[in-house]
Amino acid sequence: MDITPTPPVSLTDVASYLPGDPVDADYFARYARTDRMAQNIMFRAPTHRHHIGAGESAVDMAERALTPLIDRHGAATIADVDVLITHTQLPDLPVLGCGADLARRMRMSPQCILDVHNGGCAAFIHMLDLARAILSTNGSACTALIVTVQNSAGQVFTQPDVRPLAQAAVPGDGCGVGLLCKSDRAQILDIERRHHPQYAGDMSAEVDPPRRYWEPGTGQLRIAFTESKITTVFARGNRLVPEVAHAVCDHIGVTPTAVDTFVTNQPNRLFLRNWREALELTPAQHPDTFDDCGNLFGAAIPVTLDIENRAGRIRNESLVLLAGFAHAGDFAAAAAIRWGAQPHTATVHE
Repeated sequence: MDITPTPPVSLTDVASYLPGDPVDADYFARYARTDRMAQNIMFRAPTHRHHIGAGESAVDMAERALTPLIDRHGAATIADVDVLITHTQLPDLPVLGCGADLARRMRMSPQCILDVHNGGCAAFIHMLDLARAILSTNGSACTALIVTVQNSAGQVFTQPDVRPLAQAAVPGDGCGVGLLCKSDRAQILDIERRHHPQYAGDMSAEVDPPRRYWEPGTGQLRIAFTESKITTVFARGNRLVPEVAHAVCDHIGVTPTAVDTFVTNQPNRLFLRNWREALELTPAQHPDTFDDCGNLFGAAIPVTLDIENRAGRIRNESLVLLAGFAHAGDFAAAAAIRWGAQPHTATVHE
């Protein structure tokens, strides 16, 4: 029996969007409380971050992130994608992601639309994996678009009762997108993903006085942190990201030092330093957008990747390694890509 080999799947292009003008640290410092949590290195504020605009929706951000892809590939390429996968940090409607509305806005008619609500800061890799699996097994599907929107910084973390907290100054808003197709031009070499459901309950949200987030009442929703919980999550993150990164390198037969560009989520400076040192890489090999963008959660990897590509710092045929972990450690993932997208010097659309 003649078996046609499965064509490779490639990440052929990336683009991103950062809303509005940069917001400096003083925006939070003037309201900051004096407490022990503020001294924790996990909450050392970035120099700048961006906040979603008033009235700006997740679909608005996604559309603006897609503009460079349309400029480079044409509107028809985006309209004709077969698979659309989205991840929205803060859905505009609590029961619905932005996938279908984005498809409507962009006049797309995908065979498959998925709204992914897990994956957290590693959501871009999670979606890479899903898109690759669908394209590899669906003979008629040739292209996929993955979209990750981080929009909680300017909506949740700027609430009057949340803004004085140490955690509020760290996140930023942004959107990153990736275009995939059946091709060997920028082939995805391997993906490692590991779920750790035993850690899922360690991330929680609170309202004071206590109520469920959807119940009427006073108080503003926030992510709950304690010093002991921070210590635990920090230890996990230090371990999980190097573990999946090493696993991918082992699978493709290279050492981590052979990696040309290592792109991770950007939670804080300490994680970035520790991950880089664990892989024995230099700062030039591990792009750092934390001080310019803050913690972009799931959008950090594609935004950082796009910034590096537009700056011309990722050479064709170079080995790019993506890695990150989600929430309190319930998911971690890494992906190796043989880079093939040409650098683009256009500025981020704002």
